[in-house]
Formats: sequence, structure tokens, C-alpha cells
Amino acid sequence: MSEFSENKILQIITAGEKEAAELMLSASEVLTEKKTGRRDVVTEYDRKVQELLMKRLSEALPEAKFFCEENKQQDDLNCEHLFIIDPIDGTMNFVHGFNHSCISVGYRHKGVLTAAAVYNPYVDEMFTAVRGGGAYLNGKPIHVQEESLSQSVVCCGTAPYDSSLTDKSFELMKKAFSAGLDIRRQGSAALDLCSVAAGRAGIYFELQVSLWDYAAGMLIVEEAGGLCLTVQGKELPADGSKPGILAGGKQAVEEFLKL
Repeated sequence: MSEFSENKILQIITAGEKEAAELMLSASEVLTEKKTGRRDVVTEYDRKVQELLMKRLSEALPEAKFFCEENKQQDDLNCEHLFIIDPIDGTMNFVHGFNHSCISVGYRHKGVLTAAAVYNPYVDEMFTAVRGGGAYLNGKPIHVQEESLSQSVVCCGTAPYDSSLTDKSFELMKKAFSAGLDIRRQGSAALDLCSVAAGRAGIYFELQVSLWDYAAGMLIVEEAGGLCLTVQGKELPADGSKPGILAGGKQAVEEFLKL
């Protein structure tokens, strides 16, 4: 894709996210359904946001395919034009009125992630990136912090859908708390990645995430000058598996890996 085409696709994504955000902001009574367990819930708004985004993106790019969290919409990851969508990342926050949730969309061209946008409608923050073009927050450049782990706030997740990871998650959280300034568990992987990209947090880690959780945020972190790896320090897979994730500035990431 040309640079113009990638930027055009980014414009379509951000316009779709802002339109879909009106559904989130208008929500009144939010009913939940359980998916894989009591912590893994979905609402009608997750589905409505996803359907609206798919409609708008398909109108702009009729040959587009989708890999999404809801409705088992998961096309071939290596197709020519693929949008990876998490309609509401932070559904538990959304259900309970924490006002810390976002819409996350990444675009892949022939297996390569080239454009991404994450929108938090509650504070009107739009994080964007195009491969090779840097990362932005509401149109202004952002960059990861280059501090040591000891000077970093650490964002983390608890991998809530897999109880076998609970002890390991909290052991690592304790180590991170001791090594860093403080920890934050905010309930949205995409927004945690964007906090890293914006230099608010030094690192973010979680022991299990899905591709729709991190695809857009990964590109934003990388374009902000950061690293986005597995918790073992390897390249993140793009095969739809559920790896652990570690993102941050180079120094803080290297120090965290030693934990």
C-alpha cells in the first residue's frame, strides 16, 4: 500500500471509531452475557460497535476481511486486506461504569500491520499510527519514555480469563511493584499499550492477551519508539494465539525481562 492509501485507511478507521463511540456513550442499561466464564462478558454494545465498524470499513474497502472479538468473525489472517477489531476493549469497565474503555482497530496488508487507531471516547483521546510515520495522540506526536524501570509506572493485566495464570501474574506484579515506582491495573490492554506509547507508563505486561487486544496498540507502541514483545522477550506471534505481552521503552523492557 502507498503512504497515501495507508493514511486514507487510517482516516476511515478513525471516522468509524468516532461514529461507533456514540453507541458507547449513549448506553444506558447494559446487559451482559457470559462467553467463556463469569469474567468474560459481552454486551449488545460490543456487537453493535463491531457491526457498525465492519459496515463502514466494508463500504470503503469492499474486499476487506475481518478478525474480530465478537460473533466468531475471524477471517484468514494473511489475506490482502484485514481489519483486526476489538469493538470495546475493557468491557468489564464499560459494564460497571468505570469510563475507561476503547475501540481498537488495526489494519494489516498481506500480513503486515500498517495502520492502527485506538479511541477512548470518555476523554476524547485518539491514538494513531501508520507504519514508518510515527505515533500520535489527537494529531500530536508521542514517544515512549526512556527511563529505567525504577523510574517507571508499570501497567499490568491479570489475564482474568485463565485462572491458572493468577498466581504467576500476581507474583510478577509484586516484582514489578518492587522494581518500579508503582503499578496500575486499568482493565484495557489497548489503552495500557497507548499509555506506554504516550510515555505515561514505562512498561505494560500481561500473561495472556488476544490478537484483537494488542494488534493496534502494538503498532502504536513501535511507532512511538518502543518495543512490543512476548513476556519472554520474543517476537509477538500474529497467528491468533494468546501470548503474554511486554511493551515499553528499551531500557525498562530489558530490566523487566531480568525479573
